[in-house]
Amino acid sequence: MTEETSTEEKDAPIAPGIALALAPVDEDAPRRRGPDPLAALRNWTPRTRLGRMVMNGEILTYEEALATGFPIREVEIVDALLPEMDDDVLSVNMIQRMTDSGRRVRFNVLCAVGNGDGYVGLSICKGKEVASTIQKAITQAKLNLVPVFRGNGSWESAEGPGNSIPFKATGRSGSTRVTLLPAPSGKGLVIGDYGRRVLKLAGVEDVWSRSSGQTRSTINFAKATFNALEVLGRAKVNDQVREKLHITIGRRNA
Repeated sequence: MTEETSTEEKDAPIAPGIALALAPVDEDAPRRRGPDPLAALRNWTPRTRLGRMVMNGEILTYEEALATGFPIREVEIVDALLPEMDDDVLSVNMIQRMTDSGRRVRFNVLCAVGNGDGYVGLSICKGKEVASTIQKAITQAKLNLVPVFRGNGSWESAEGPGNSIPFKATGRSGSTRVTLLPAPSGKGLVIGDYGRRVLKLAGVEDVWSRSSGQTRSTINFAKATFNALEVLGRAKVNDQVREKLHITIGRRNA
């Protein structure tokens, strides 16, 4: 009876991130700089219903977690279901303020995360120390993930799926306006540096763009690009258009 139970436990499904966290550590493998993102999963005690479902193996993909309708309030859920997530610190600004007690220094951090295959998040956080503020921004960005619409919307493209966007979308932040347009395969990301970094994390490889307003603002340009992806994701598309433009939402091989 005990052997059958242990065999069932070994064969039980488990989230990919938790499997990586519980796997034996290879001492010869190169070490990652900074905190280990899987360390929290080894000592994770879920506090929400969705977290317990992920821990018990009832949910194995991020798409299944979204389908439940429960809010994702624990970053460990994202780490367990999307362990391949990368992060990029776009901006670190020091803010000084003079008070009665002296000079007060705080840091403003803009961070983007993405798996390079249909999910991207963006967050801006403030704090007293750089390292803790960066980690806080990464955590908030993971909880702010949006699925990305990708498709072959350019008339110059050949038939078949592409790595561009299906149709035009405009995002805004402050006075900055960024419009993303479909581009043919191989064109690349024709956009400013910070918008390019956000799109690369989202898995978009070809895009035209035009911008207006105060485009030199790092924060507003990145937020406007992210907002354009959010606007794109709120579009309602019927099955005929989805098949014609080869639209995929989120990961292609979920």
